[in-house]
Amino acid sequence: MRVAVIGGGPGGLYAAALLKRLDPAREITVWERNAPQDTFGFGVVLSDETLGGIEHADPEVYRALQAEFVRWDDIDIVHRGRTLTSGGHGFAALGRRRLLAVLHRRCRDLGIELRFCTEAPPAAELARSYDLVIAADGVHSTTRTAYADAFRPRLTTHRCRYIWLAADFAFDAFRFEIAETEHGVVQLHAYPFARPEPGDRPAAPAAGSEGPAGASTVIVEMREEVWRAAGLDRCDERESAEWCAKVFTDALRGRSLRGNNSSWIAFRTVVNDRWSHGNTVLLGDAAHTAHFSIGSGTKLAVEDALALAACLQEQPDTARALAAYEEERRPVVASTQRAARASLAWFEELATYLDQPPHQFAFNLLTRSRRVTHDNLRLRDPGFVTAVEDEAGTPPGTPPMFLPFRLGELTLRNRVVVSPMDMYSAADGNGTPGDFHLVHLGARAMGGAGLVMTEMVCVSPEGRITPGCTGLYAPEHETAWRRVTDFVHTSAPGTAIGVQLGHSGRKGSTRLMWDGIDQPLPHGNWPLVAPSALPYRPGVNQTPHALAGPELALIRDQFVRAAVSAARAGFDLLELHCAHGYLLSGFLSPLTNHRTDSYGGDLTGRLRFPLEVFDAVRAVWPAGRPMTVRISATDWADGGTTAADAVAMARAFTEHGADAIDVSTGQVVPDERPDFGRSYQTPFADRIRNTLGVPVIAVGAISSWDDVNSLVLAGRADLCALARPHLYDPHWTLHAAAEQGYTGPGAPWPLPYQAGSRTPPTGRTDAPKPRLTLR
Repeated sequence: MRVAVIGGGPGGLYAAALLKRLDPAREITVWERNAPQDTFGFGVVLSDETLGGIEHADPEVYRALQAEFVRWDDIDIVHRGRTLTSGGHGFAALGRRRLLAVLHRRCRDLGIELRFCTEAPPAAELARSYDLVIAADGVHSTTRTAYADAFRPRLTTHRCRYIWLAADFAFDAFRFEIAETEHGVVQLHAYPFARPEPGDRPAAPAAGSEGPAGASTVIVEMREEVWRAAGLDRCDERESAEWCAKVFTDALRGRSLRGNNSSWIAFRTVVNDRWSHGNTVLLGDAAHTAHFSIGSGTKLAVEDALALAACLQEQPDTARALAAYEEERRPVVASTQRAARASLAWFEELATYLDQPPHQFAFNLLTRSRRVTHDNLRLRDPGFVTAVEDEAGTPPGTPPMFLPFRLGELTLRNRVVVSPMDMYSAADGNGTPGDFHLVHLGARAMGGAGLVMTEMVCVSPEGRITPGCTGLYAPEHETAWRRVTDFVHTSAPGTAIGVQLGHSGRKGSTRLMWDGIDQPLPHGNWPLVAPSALPYRPGVNQTPHALAGPELALIRDQFVRAAVSAARAGFDLLELHCAHGYLLSGFLSPLTNHRTDSYGGDLTGRLRFPLEVFDAVRAVWPAGRPMTVRISATDWADGGTTAADAVAMARAFTEHGADAIDVSTGQVVPDERPDFGRSYQTPFADRIRNTLGVPVIAVGAISSWDDVNSLVLAGRADLCALARPHLYDPHWTLHAAAEQGYTGPGAPWPLPYQAGSRTPPTGRTDAPKPRLTLR
């Protein structure tokens, strides 16, 4: 096999070394347009997991790297003159130049041809004369550009500018420091990558090298508008380094910073729909990027190389090997990119967190990517987590999720909400809840959650999604719902039950979910209404009628009558459903509202009717009972609701009297591209809460009690709504308490169930072990 590698970074070099080591007969050539000693950036951080893979695959490279590594455990967070330290994190770093030197030597020893100061021939030309072409040519990959139709790249440029610099001394820990300048907030990310050698004497280091007193990578980052206001867009490398050194003079102990062809960069996230084309495959930053704040660029490239080499060894031909490589790596990379996007978004919105108490701010920073959690951090540094909880006033032994929370005159005993979930089980087809709803909601109320929400309860027959949806538009509905609320209040005292009112809009008249979600009924369809005459799926769903003025008043009155009925039925809280593409959501999104009258146009116009409905409902809903609004904070589609729109919506509803905003996303248009993953919607709730200072309910793949504790303690959410976990386990909250050893008032077991409040015993696992081993 003849292999061409485009790009002599760590990923390309390590892939070459592994492939040659696995089969010495392979002829491998690496093209690198820079000289061997040239490198950009300074230190590289690798995880223990990555190092374990290197040790297993190539012990010689591992031993060489081990001799170079700087290791440390602490993270220092400096904000407003106070330094808080969290330990137990475990980092390993070395100079990028040293890493490349180790890989250069290994490649030469194995007989790999390294062509420095040489541009690689075009990938198409190489693909004709080589059996495999590995494109490791970085974030600006010319290979990816040449084959854009095949790889289908999506590049997103973000809102901060940053610069890689170095300090000629070794920090003692990974350091985050926040500076509030006259121009705005500036943050420093710094870590050591070389320690001083005993007996070293000061000397001027060469660009990109380590000084005698050790060396540290220093990254300075700020929002684009801060960067411009500071005049850094007009500064050269030396002037930029001097400006940064002045801002962070205490952190640097008065020392200077130096660059290495350093410039201000706006980070770019790279995602490709495919990673291979014919015999050409993308690796590292050419295939994907992850923000430097989680330190994964080199890590991902090295792990790509390990996986690619293994798949080529395991599969019978190149085509299947490249498919297996992508199948193996794509979910890992997607997970890392989700974490990286959460981290970079946190730093983009850093200014919104500055007034948090010191320990909460530090905890928020440490858990920003959702990879480090409350429980995980307690294992690493229990004293730090205890200090965070003490600052928050959390009683000893009380997980944050079991703190009470007040909405209006309603006090919830904990922070867990059973999220609204459409059940499509109104037995008579006329909107009346039955025994199913009594058992479904009653079981979850006895399961310990602070608040249990109904499914979307429809305000009219025409406002149903399916024939199986429940309603509150007939007397028998109120009577049936009263049966449910009475049961909850009697059998699960302390649990609140809320109703979510909505109208299906253009997404109505469809089959039950399990018979074909969003598919029209085979017969018996009813006419649909919407802000604009736009079908949900053209050619599939019917075209709705665009509502006129008198019809809007009629629908507003239907919401009012349903709210009055809900109050009589005994609900403790009312939520107005303005999300997921249903009628009120349809007014809010520019993708579904094309009106040219006062109910369309800019966001003020698009908010008009939902706010009219909210005001009318609030006027009849009992003053002491809270009212919330669920919104879709993004449509996950071009031209849809933006983050700024979501904040503006939340502000408007709050100013009109909403007690909290329930922040969901998407389901507005069928061609959405949501960024699915654990807690993937919570950053939107976080932004609204910490921009406006209003209570929020976070929702969206929150799957563990550890997630709930993390979100609440970090101040990203006040309440957490969980759906699927409560379908899997109606007693999810009580079991969360038992698993954490909590027995306080935030999660009391119903008296008939108290005997089950301990984890049942299992088979014996502590059998005596053999005392003698015979050889």
